[in-house]
Amino acid sequence: MKSTVRVVHSDPEILGGTTVFVGTRVPVKTLLDYLEAGDSLNEFLDHFPSVRREQAIAVLELAKEMLIAYANPA
Repeated sequence: MKSTVRVVHSDPEILGGTTVFVGTRVPVKTLLDYLEAGDSLNEFLDHFPSVRREQAIAVLELAKEMLIAYANPA
């Protein structure tokens, strides 16, 4: 992982422990659902202004790194 800044968080007191963007109540899954439906990152950000573009990009980069690591185990 390139950055040590946390962009996602899970807390039982926030949406029952659902993984959300830090500082928001927006589930990370919502971003993935938007993209899966063919919506753009800009559309997601317009609908969820509490999520910063940098956070969304960092989550996508993390997902990419995890998928690559999973597909190519050391």
